[in-house]
Amino acid sequence: MLNIERLRTLDALARHGSVSAAAEALHVTTSAVSQQLSKLEREIGQQLLAKNGRGVRLTDAGRLLSEHAGRILSQVELAESDLEAHRGQVVGELRLSAFPTAARGLFPDALATLRAQHPGLRLRSSELEPEKGVAGVVRGDLDLAVVLDWYNKPMPVPDGLVKAPLLDDPAEVAMPAGHRLAGRDEVDLAEFAEDEWITWGEGEFCHEWLMFTLRSKGIEPIIGHRAGETHTQLGLVAAGLGVCIAPLLGRRPVPEGLVLVPLRQRIRRHVYVVWRADADRRPSIRAAVEALRTAARRLD
Repeated sequence: MLNIERLRTLDALARHGSVSAAAEALHVTTSAVSQQLSKLEREIGQQLLAKNGRGVRLTDAGRLLSEHAGRILSQVELAESDLEAHRGQVVGELRLSAFPTAARGLFPDALATLRAQHPGLRLRSSELEPEKGVAGVVRGDLDLAVVLDWYNKPMPVPDGLVKAPLLDDPAEVAMPAGHRLAGRDEVDLAEFAEDEWITWGEGEFCHEWLMFTLRSKGIEPIIGHRAGETHTQLGLVAAGLGVCIAPLLGRRPVPEGLVLVPLRQRIRRHVYVVWRADADRRPSIRAAVEALRTAARRLD
């Protein structure tokens, strides 16, 4: 009889690529991971791991069993989802992530509502960039992730995930109060060709979007500073260090010393929540989506 927890450990190793990463994802020690895999090898009578430099790799038998483990665990989750739906109670543990401004703008309201309405639900939240949030849901490390894409640069959602819209998040240009365009009713991105930009971290989805959008208008961006949080970017703008794109979500209160001006071509981020299709019937998922939607409506 195959042990579910040992299959879960093997699945985590296959997905994360190392014993230490699997241990971190499962919230156990590396010794516990090694012990579970050793027991699994003894139970099936085959070697699942082989040395690979300072780490390990899956053997042919390990890869074969890990593929079955993924399907078995998906069926287990589907069964748990159906049982939770049959019971109709919002209980258990729910693991959520959101990108920084959504964590700031949506989570306090939504999670407080969930805690008040469903005291039997344990909430575990984290702040993650959209790509990492989606990957966490795919791997099973997260139950839901609040993610985004831009009006002109959608982010692909892998098969097996469900998504629901939360809000369209309008963005403006933030510039120092003394900027030459600060008195305008609206501006065009092309007018900032000579300005220094304050942007997100290298490789982050929003940074890549800004580079793509500016270059599509014939502008090679001058990057002055990088900051992951909108409030840090706005603080740098207020200090006269550059301009930035400022979405509405999570930017309040706006610091003194800067001006927000709409763009002639309106820019919006699409904010939505994703979860695995095999967990779609869980009452806790449905309750969390509704709480996030309510929090989003209160921003209007």
